[in-house]
Amino acid sequence: MPVKLRLQRHGKKGKPFFWIVAADARSKRDGKFLDKLGIYNPNTNPATIELDVDGAVKWLENGAQPTDTARAILSYKGVLLKKHLAGGVKKGALTEEEAEKKFEAWLEEKEAKIAAKKDNLTKEEQEARKKALDAEKEVNAKREAEAKEAEAAAAAEAEGAAVTEEGEPEANVEKEVDQETAEEAKTEEKKG
Repeated sequence: MPVKLRLQRHGKKGKPFFWIVAADARSKRDGKFLDKLGIYNPNTNPATIELDVDGAVKWLENGAQPTDTARAILSYKGVLLKKHLAGGVKKGALTEEEAEKKFEAWLEEKEAKIAAKKDNLTKEEQEARKKALDAEKEVNAKREAEAKEAEAAAAAEAEGAAVTEEGEPEANVEKEVDQETAEEAKTEEKKG
C-alpha cells in the first residue's frame, strides 16, 4: 500500500484549515487516513504549523512520500533535516547527541527568524495605525479651522445686518458689498 504524507482540507469556504496526514495514496483527499501528524493554518501571518516531528520522520523512514506542499511544510519544520541526521547516525558519521545538538541549533535559529518576522509585522502595523491617526488628526484640525472661519463670517454678517436695522444709511452697506465683489473678482483673476 503506497503511503503519502499530504494535506487534508478542513474549514469553511475562503478560510482553509489543513490537517497533515499519512494516508493511502488511493484514498480521497478528505477521506480515510492512517495517522494525523499535525495541522497547518495559512490564515494567520505567519502561518501556524503544529507538527509531530518524530511521527513524520518515522513515516518518511518507512517509505511514505510527501506531496510537494507537504514536503515544503516538513522542510520548514525541520523534519527532513532530522531524517537526514538520523541517516548519518545509522551510517556512523554522527553520534545521537551530535545529531540532536545540530537539530536543536537549527530549531533555535528558525524560531529566531520567525520571532523577527512577527516583530517586524507588529511594527509595520503600529506604524500604519500611527500614520492613519495623524492623517485623521490633520483632517479634524482643518475641519475645526473651517468651522471657526464660518462662525466668524456668520457673526460678522449678523453684526452687519444688525447695524443696518438700527437705521444706519444703506449706502455704507452698498459700499461694503462693492468692496466684497471687487475682492472676489481679484481672487478669480488670480485663479484664472
